[in-house]
Amino acid sequence: MLQKTNVMRVLDQKKVKYEPHSYANTNAVSGLEVAEILGQNVSQVFKTLVTVSSTKKNYVFVIPVSKELDLKKAATAVREKKIEMIKEKELLPLTGYVHGGCSPVGMKKFFKTVIDETAASQETIIFSAGKIGYQVEVSPVDLKKVIAYEFADVTK
Repeated sequence: MLQKTNVMRVLDQKKVKYEPHSYANTNAVSGLEVAEILGQNVSQVFKTLVTVSSTKKNYVFVIPVSKELDLKKAATAVREKKIEMIKEKELLPLTGYVHGGCSPVGMKKFFKTVIDETAASQETIIFSAGKIGYQVEVSPVDLKKVIAYEFADVTK
Protein backbone atom coordinates (compact mmCIF):
# COMPACT_ATOMS: atom_id res chain seq x y z
CA MET A 1 0.00 0.00 0.00
CA LEU A 2 1.34 3.38 -1.04
CA GLN A 3 1.89 5.75 1.84
CA LYS A 4 0.05 9.10 1.46
CA THR A 5 2.29 12.12 1.46
CA ASN A 6 1.31 15.66 2.36
CA VAL A 7 1.29 16.53 -1.34
CA MET A 8 -1.25 13.75 -2.00
CA ARG A 9 -3.41 15.00 0.88
CA VAL A 10 -3.37 18.55 -0.56
CA LEU A 11 -4.34 17.21 -4.00
CA ASP A 12 -7.13 15.10 -2.43
CA GLN A 13 -8.37 18.14 -0.51
CA LYS A 14 -8.59 20.22 -3.71
CA LYS A 15 -10.19 17.24 -5.51
CA VAL A 16 -7.36 17.13 -8.04
CA LYS A 17 -6.94 13.85 -9.89
CA TYR A 18 -3.41 12.43 -9.72
CA GLU A 19 -1.57 9.21 -10.32
CA PRO A 20 0.83 8.24 -7.52
CA HIS A 21 4.15 6.59 -8.40
CA SER A 22 6.76 5.19 -6.06
CA TYR A 23 10.13 3.53 -6.27
CA ALA A 24 12.43 1.87 -3.78
CA ASN A 25 14.47 4.63 -2.23
CA THR A 26 17.81 3.96 -3.81
CA ASN A 27 20.35 6.43 -2.52
CA ALA A 28 19.62 9.88 -3.93
CA VAL A 29 19.12 8.92 -7.54
CA SER A 30 18.84 11.66 -10.14
CA GLY A 31 15.53 12.55 -11.72
CA LEU A 32 16.70 10.92 -14.93
CA GLU A 33 17.39 7.65 -13.10
CA VAL A 34 13.99 7.81 -11.38
CA ALA A 35 12.25 8.27 -14.75
CA GLU A 36 14.17 5.26 -16.05
CA ILE A 37 13.39 3.09 -12.98
CA LEU A 38 9.68 3.87 -13.36
CA GLY A 39 9.70 3.57 -17.15
CA GLN A 40 8.45 7.13 -17.52
CA ASN A 41 8.74 9.48 -20.47
CA VAL A 42 11.65 11.68 -19.39
CA SER A 43 10.06 14.79 -20.95
CA GLN A 44 7.18 14.42 -18.45
CA VAL A 45 9.33 14.16 -15.32
CA PHE A 46 10.11 17.43 -13.55
CA LYS A 47 12.26 18.51 -10.62
CA THR A 48 11.56 21.32 -8.17
CA LEU A 49 14.31 23.87 -7.55
CA VAL A 50 14.27 26.64 -4.96
CA THR A 51 16.19 29.85 -5.55
CA VAL A 52 16.90 33.14 -3.83
CA SER A 53 17.19 36.50 -5.56
CA SER A 54 19.53 39.41 -4.91
CA THR A 55 16.51 41.07 -3.22
CA LYS A 56 16.33 38.04 -0.83
CA LYS A 57 13.03 36.73 -2.28
CA ASN A 58 12.58 33.00 -2.85
CA TYR A 59 11.28 31.53 -6.08
CA VAL A 60 10.39 27.99 -7.11
CA PHE A 61 11.19 26.61 -10.55
CA VAL A 62 9.82 23.31 -11.85
CA ILE A 63 11.89 22.06 -14.77
CA PRO A 64 12.40 18.84 -16.76
CA VAL A 65 14.83 16.46 -15.03
CA SER A 66 16.86 16.29 -18.25
CA LYS A 67 17.58 20.03 -18.24
CA GLU A 68 19.35 22.63 -16.14
CA LEU A 69 17.93 25.86 -14.78
CA ASP A 70 19.22 28.85 -16.73
CA LEU A 71 19.70 31.40 -13.94
CA LYS A 72 19.60 34.37 -16.35
CA LYS A 73 16.32 33.25 -17.96
CA ALA A 74 14.91 32.39 -14.52
CA ALA A 75 15.77 35.85 -13.15
CA THR A 76 14.12 37.46 -16.17
CA ALA A 77 10.99 35.31 -15.70
CA VAL A 78 10.53 36.60 -12.13
CA ARG A 79 11.68 40.14 -12.96
CA GLU A 80 14.82 40.02 -10.81
CA LYS A 81 18.35 41.10 -11.67
CA LYS A 82 19.97 37.95 -10.32
CA ILE A 83 18.98 34.66 -8.71
CA GLU A 84 20.92 31.68 -7.41
CA MET A 85 20.12 28.27 -5.98
CA ILE A 86 19.54 28.25 -2.21
CA LYS A 87 22.00 26.32 -0.08
CA GLU A 88 20.94 22.72 0.55
CA LYS A 89 20.89 23.26 4.35
CA GLU A 90 18.31 26.07 3.90
CA LEU A 91 15.85 23.88 1.96
CA LEU A 92 14.22 21.97 4.84
CA PRO A 93 13.66 24.97 7.18
CA LEU A 94 12.35 27.07 4.27
CA THR A 95 10.11 24.56 2.47
CA GLY A 96 9.59 21.63 4.83
CA TYR A 97 11.14 19.35 2.20
CA VAL A 98 14.48 17.57 1.94
CA HIS A 99 16.76 17.63 -1.10
CA GLY A 100 15.46 15.02 -3.55
CA GLY A 101 11.93 15.19 -2.12
CA CYS A 102 11.03 18.80 -2.82
CA SER A 103 7.59 19.45 -4.36
CA PRO A 104 5.98 22.66 -5.61
CA VAL A 105 2.84 21.59 -3.71
CA GLY A 106 2.52 21.91 0.07
CA MET A 107 5.58 23.98 0.96
CA LYS A 108 5.57 25.70 4.37
CA LYS A 109 4.63 28.89 2.55
CA PHE A 110 3.87 29.66 -1.05
CA PHE A 111 6.60 31.15 -3.22
CA LYS A 112 6.16 32.51 -6.74
CA THR A 113 6.39 29.44 -8.95
CA VAL A 114 7.49 29.16 -12.58
CA ILE A 115 7.13 25.92 -14.53
CA ASP A 116 9.25 25.43 -17.64
CA GLU A 117 7.16 26.09 -20.74
CA THR A 118 7.76 22.53 -22.01
CA ALA A 119 5.18 21.38 -19.41
CA ALA A 120 2.45 23.30 -21.27
CA SER A 121 2.51 20.76 -24.10
CA GLN A 122 2.32 17.75 -21.75
CA GLU A 123 -0.98 16.11 -20.87
CA THR A 124 0.45 15.30 -17.43
CA ILE A 125 3.67 16.07 -15.62
CA ILE A 126 5.32 14.01 -12.90
CA PHE A 127 7.05 15.58 -9.90
CA SER A 128 8.01 14.76 -6.33
CA ALA A 129 5.19 13.97 -3.94
CA GLY A 130 7.23 15.58 -1.17
CA LYS A 131 9.12 12.52 -0.06
CA ILE A 132 12.05 10.68 -1.62
CA GLY A 133 10.69 7.62 -3.42
CA TYR A 134 7.25 9.14 -4.11
CA GLN A 135 5.96 11.05 -7.12
CA VAL A 136 2.62 12.31 -8.40
CA GLU A 137 1.45 12.66 -11.98
CA VAL A 138 -0.90 15.60 -12.47
CA SER A 139 -2.21 17.55 -15.45
CA PRO A 140 -0.76 21.10 -15.56
CA VAL A 141 -4.35 22.37 -15.92
CA ASP A 142 -5.43 20.66 -12.66
CA LEU A 143 -2.26 21.83 -10.89
CA LYS A 144 -3.62 25.40 -11.27
CA LYS A 145 -6.34 24.45 -8.73
CA VAL A 146 -3.62 23.89 -6.13
CA ILE A 147 -0.84 26.39 -6.81
CA ALA A 148 -0.55 29.58 -8.81
CA TYR A 149 2.21 29.40 -11.40
CA GLU A 150 3.19 30.68 -14.80
CA PHE A 151 4.98 29.04 -17.69
CA ALA A 152 8.28 30.45 -18.95
CA ASP A 153 11.38 29.36 -20.82
CA VAL A 154 13.81 28.91 -17.92
CA THR A 155 16.09 26.07 -18.98
CA LYS A 156 19.29 25.62 -20.97
